Amino acid sequence: MLLFFALGLLVHFVFFASIFDIYFTSPLVHGMTPQFTPLPPPARRLVLFVADGLRADALYELDENGNSRAPFIRNIIMHEGSWGISHTRVPTESRPGHVALIAGFYEDVSAVAKGWKENPVEFDSLFNESKYTWSWGSPDILPMFAKGASGDHVYTYSYDSKRQDFGAHDATKLDTWVFDNVKDFFHHARNNQSLLSKINEEKIVFFLHLLGIDTNGHAHRPSSRDYKDNIKKVDDGVKEIVSMFNHFYGNDGKTTFIFTSDHGMTDWGSHGAGHPSETLTPLVTWGAGIKYPQRVSAQQFDDAFLKEWRLENWKRLDVNQADIAPLMTSLIGVPFPLNSVGILPVDYLNNTDLFKAESIFTNAVQILEQFKVKMTQKKEATLPFLFTPFKSLSDSKEFDILRKARSYIKHRKFDEAVSLCKELIHLALKGLSYYHTYDRFFLGINIAIGFVGWISYASLLIIKSHSNLIRSVSKEVKKPSHLLPCSFIAIGILVAFFLLIQACPWTYYVYCLLPVPIWYAVLREFQVIQDLVASLLTYPLSHFVGYLLVFTLGTEVLVLSFFYRYMLTIGLTAFAAWPFLTQLWTRAKVTSLSWTFFSLLLAVFPLMPVVGRKPDISLVMGAGLLVLLLSLYVVTSLTKRKDSFTKEELLVHLLQVLSTVLSMYVVYSTQSSLLRKQGLPLRNQIISWATLASSLIVPLLSSPALFQRLFSILLSLMSTYLLLSTGYEALFPLVLSCLMFVWINIEQETLQQSGVSCKQKLTSIQFSYNTDITQFRQLCLDDIRRAFFLVFFLVTAFFGTGNIASINSFDLASVYCFLTVFSPFMMGSLMMWKILIPFVLVMCAFEAVQFTTQLSSKSLFLIVLVISDIMALHFFFLVKDYGSWLDIGTRQLLVCTAWLCICISASPNRLWIPSDPGLDLNLLHAIHACISHYVIVMSMTIFLVFLNGLAQLLTTRKLRLCGKPKSHLM
Repeated sequence: MLLFFALGLLVHFVFFASIFDIYFTSPLVHGMTPQFTPLPPPARRLVLFVADGLRADALYELDENGNSRAPFIRNIIMHEGSWGISHTRVPTESRPGHVALIAGFYEDVSAVAKGWKENPVEFDSLFNESKYTWSWGSPDILPMFAKGASGDHVYTYSYDSKRQDFGAHDATKLDTWVFDNVKDFFHHARNNQSLLSKINEEKIVFFLHLLGIDTNGHAHRPSSRDYKDNIKKVDDGVKEIVSMFNHFYGNDGKTTFIFTSDHGMTDWGSHGAGHPSETLTPLVTWGAGIKYPQRVSAQQFDDAFLKEWRLENWKRLDVNQADIAPLMTSLIGVPFPLNSVGILPVDYLNNTDLFKAESIFTNAVQILEQFKVKMTQKKEATLPFLFTPFKSLSDSKEFDILRKARSYIKHRKFDEAVSLCKELIHLALKGLSYYHTYDRFFLGINIAIGFVGWISYASLLIIKSHSNLIRSVSKEVKKPSHLLPCSFIAIGILVAFFLLIQACPWTYYVYCLLPVPIWYAVLREFQVIQDLVASLLTYPLSHFVGYLLVFTLGTEVLVLSFFYRYMLTIGLTAFAAWPFLTQLWTRAKVTSLSWTFFSLLLAVFPLMPVVGRKPDISLVMGAGLLVLLLSLYVVTSLTKRKDSFTKEELLVHLLQVLSTVLSMYVVYSTQSSLLRKQGLPLRNQIISWATLASSLIVPLLSSPALFQRLFSILLSLMSTYLLLSTGYEALFPLVLSCLMFVWINIEQETLQQSGVSCKQKLTSIQFSYNTDITQFRQLCLDDIRRAFFLVFFLVTAFFGTGNIASINSFDLASVYCFLTVFSPFMMGSLMMWKILIPFVLVMCAFEAVQFTTQLSSKSLFLIVLVISDIMALHFFFLVKDYGSWLDIGTRQLLVCTAWLCICISASPNRLWIPSDPGLDLNLLHAIHACISHYVIVMSMTIFLVFLNGLAQLLTTRKLRLCGKPKSHLM
């Protein structure tokens, strides 16, 4: 059995990893020839301002007095340049946004594993193609472009990462540092001849990364005065820098300025998903080569922003974020970034029609080069008779379009040339997507076959080894035939040879060969299958169909709960009614009423807002007070019984109560300190980390008696959870734990009702590490219900606190008691632990259920495994790269743990390049949805193994402070 679980874990890791190989491999190709416009550029230098975290509406809208927060930028819009909205892609994070802006493509997934600070693959960028680039700003952004550049011509100036503190001082100082250092740089250049000659070269770039707005947005929300005042300070700083550039270069008219943002921000101060407040960012351009403002009488857009911003008479030119990279390259005359998929927005250019046509032609050839390299790679790795080319862009059609476009330019039919080049770009992008997803169907079928085989094998193992279903059917055991293993060996050899001659990656061998041994193991149990069929034929058809329908309905409710959180409320309401549909109500009225009450109380949480909640420390304080009152009640109840507590255990309990009080103090004190902008007190930080470190050790000092140990675990974990809470979610573990305690009691009642003898009183049960396996019984139908309850409670533990599968649902304020200086992995780990705490509480309760119902954890885990795998198979088939939210039946953003969001779930959509850059963002959400759901279910299956081990450790192990072992008389 141990070997089975090890193999099962390995198989699930393969299934887990497969989704990234199938959907999110890197689209980048190498070997293209650099392409640049063969005409003199309008600008010698370019200044790029990126206001990190700046929403479009926050910049463009007027305040309550009818004044602009950024008067200089608004004056540019009305009198000097062009403007619009830059539509970003999910994940709306800083690194992906900057890569799209500066390199022209959408981020590679493996970058997230390095905290968005390193380059997982080599890629070209505007900075790399420039003659010189000087950049100032965050140490998290600037190095990735310097390290990816060839040669030594990209210079970076960064402040200390400790300045990126969400709680200490005024975050506008981050922007002030950038502006001041740029001024000092030019002042120094006047006295440095070598530097002066460099900054007077052509094809140079100055990059100012302004992080203050993003930091203030996270710390205080975009609606705060801090966020809005920061916009004004950035506007003042930009005005000063522009004036300095014009003065330094003698107003030569050869400088282009671009002001934009990498991503926006939600009202609750986060980003990462695809809400319009995150994906709509400002784009304002002026200077050399940029069109002057165009007055219009009417504009057609699907939104009402123009009227809200009072800009309806100034032409708005929207672009996709990746389009800004080719715009910048054409302005200063450097080659287009080799991996760029952006389409040059010619409407921004103030130049001749010939320049526009030549520029878009170069853009088309640059993207076509990527298509040709991708096609060649796929053609060389596929057998000739199996290769299916992209028919919409054959060699002849490609040549014909290029010839026609060149002819149009020659005959000065520039509009026709621009239109034809755009058509070629769209076809090339579709072709890139086609070849990038060429093997997707083939790999998906193999994984699905392996999935079905594994579910079948696990089900047969349950029936064979852990149930009495086929015991009554006796069959003569036949001698095993050599035909079956020989057949599967031959199949495996054929599959391996097929992959070998196509030079496939080693992962393809894993995905394609894995189903072979799995299905061999299934067919080896043919005798069990025959016995099962014979046994089912003796079972009443109506009962069989009824149980099958109930199981199917329950599984579908679990699947739907990933799309609609209120399905959990429906499920918990059904749970509340369950005792009244059985004999439990007549046997245990108090227990049944308690079950109903706490089920309905827990059912309220999935109806609470998933995101956008404002911090409410009073709810956290209230949760802490409830924990203290519950502690007082439990201690009073136990001390009434003689020798229930030893002195050591009473000391441990008082220590946990003190820890809860300290957690409440730290939460309140930290909140007050941050509001006063005094930062995180060191004392509070020490207490928080000490509480976290002790939360898994202190319960081991408590009594191994069932309820005492479980309550000790609750107290320890609640102390940590309070430190990680900002609002109503602090109440969730408390309500969940109450329901878990009642669940243990009600399962004891159902066990007696089913006729199982030797019922023990719960007060007499103690967790034991060495369990007598002879006490375990075989599985029955009611155990499927218990396994379903576990899966349902685990899903509820995940969704109940308002988590959704996008980074923007996780409020950084949750970790402010531990740290305020930006650290992606540390913050992600803390938020992950916050998500896992309810999981641990459920698993510890389930450990108690197994003790009280005399059930082997292995047998029950197999049922849970089958249910989880059936759910995962649902999501695997739902994954698609077309359609919208409605196509996959979801209207909400999705769910994922903080760690999965930062380390895995944020990564979806980083690798995928759609055929049309203007594709609706809903399409990206659709993909993010089912991918995240699949990842969550697979992660849950894998995590269950570790959580089960942690639950056993917390419940069965016993540590002692000192002295001899004490006896407990219960």
